[in-house]
Amino acid sequence: MALYRLHRMKDLARQQFRWTAQASGATIAKQKDYETAGEVEAVSAYALWQSLRLTPNALQVGDILELPSGDLRIFKYVGLEEAKWWTPPAAVTGIEPVQPAAA
Repeated sequence: MALYRLHRMKDLARQQFRWTAQASGATIAKQKDYETAGEVEAVSAYALWQSLRLTPNALQVGDILELPSGDLRIFKYVGLEEAKWWTPPAAVTGIEPVQPAAA
């Protein structure tokens, strides 16, 4: 069995996520909107969902599973879809500011 890390979406972020249009493709998630909620062993991500489904710890829309490979899956209304952590763009270096021409 594989070990999956569970990231629970914070309540405020969950309310916003629930009302956002659910597009297909990778979802970009911000780590500040999540709390790590431990690790769970399961045969697969869907087996984990099934084992938690009828418990108080059931996955809720917006929760993220971190696979053993490090890949992320976010729980949406349609199932588990690919997700990625948001990373800020790299700062551009080596560019000098443009000086206004002297009159």
